[in-house]
Amino acid sequence: MAQSRDKALSRLPLEYSRLPLEQGVRIAVSRSHDPQQVAQELRQALMHPDLGFVLFFVSAEYPLEPLGEALSAAFDETPLAGCTTAGEITPAGYERGCIVAMGFDCRHFGVAATLIDELDSVTLEAAQRRVDSLVQEARRRFSGNGGETFALTLLDGLSASEEQVLAILDAALGGIPSFGGSAGDDNHLAHTHVFAGERFHSDAAVVVLITTHHPFEVFSAHHLVSRGEKLVVTQADPSARRVVELNALPAVEEYARLVGLPVEALNEGVFARHPLAVKLGDAWFVRSIQSVNDDGSLSFYCAVETGIVLTAMQAVSQLDALDETMAGLEARLGRPGLIIGCDCFLRRLELESLGLIEEGSQRLAAARVIGFNTYGEQHHGMHVNQTFTGVAIGLAQ
Repeated sequence: MAQSRDKALSRLPLEYSRLPLEQGVRIAVSRSHDPQQVAQELRQALMHPDLGFVLFFVSAEYPLEPLGEALSAAFDETPLAGCTTAGEITPAGYERGCIVAMGFDCRHFGVAATLIDELDSVTLEAAQRRVDSLVQEARRRFSGNGGETFALTLLDGLSASEEQVLAILDAALGGIPSFGGSAGDDNHLAHTHVFAGERFHSDAAVVVLITTHHPFEVFSAHHLVSRGEKLVVTQADPSARRVVELNALPAVEEYARLVGLPVEALNEGVFARHPLAVKLGDAWFVRSIQSVNDDGSLSFYCAVETGIVLTAMQAVSQLDALDETMAGLEARLGRPGLIIGCDCFLRRLELESLGLIEEGSQRLAAARVIGFNTYGEQHHGMHVNQTFTGVAIGLAQ
């Protein structure tokens, strides 16, 4: 199946990758791994007199320093931002080992970006200054009339700083709706990067503000329901996102008991199918497990603290839930011209384990989703896992 899909992709004409989705955004995909060729292919597909900004998502398999230099040279004074991924979402659906880019027309979108480094030292005062400056720059770069603004945040997915940084940014953004994703590295969990200022950075975040006259909706959705069983975190190391004990028992043993498997059978696929979540109000926020440690503890992708109550969750049909999400967006916006999507890599792993990855790709392609698989998603200042989070952009009236 994968080989036949690869052959089909290789036969796609160049015009496919250059296809403008709708008013004001062009999409380009390069599957070359030569930085100079990648840069020239993207430039050929995206460059035009009103190009105002380029946003891209790229496999961590690329040589990042030469790629950053080639992209910056190819697009000259056009600003760029992006991040590495745990998989890309292109006009063909799920892919790996490529780069997908969006070129924003300044007559439809005013886009501005800033890099935040040294994530441990971010302050509200500094973040507020950055956001105020970005709002002004995005509006200055927008040559259309009127418009509303949303924010995209891209963070180093292995920084373990998402909760702190997002809380500060959310306060600084005020009423500006926001979403985003944590950069990945093709499931190696070793090095993740964001791109701004002509090069790739680790332990950093990029904030992108977009002003547009197109209608849009920031959203977040998942396909998980409660099983009812509760696990109390009785010992944790919050700074390391590590749970030592659940229900006063070794964490890995208690989790294995919950899912009905021996400890040695626990892996990413099991974690994807049997996540845990905390409930705030009427909403569930997933806390996905990253790995089993030699001392019997569990490492998580999101913050965990002693005393919180985790609830066992189970998945319903991911594809049915995706169809429902898309139907709701279309009912409110009309058919979106573009969805920028941050899709948790654990959702992709689940589809792969169930043999449904092709069907998932078809759904995303039909819905005009462009984006990447993340190590965590961001929605209105919250850091979550196992969601499909993004912005749906409608057609201008």
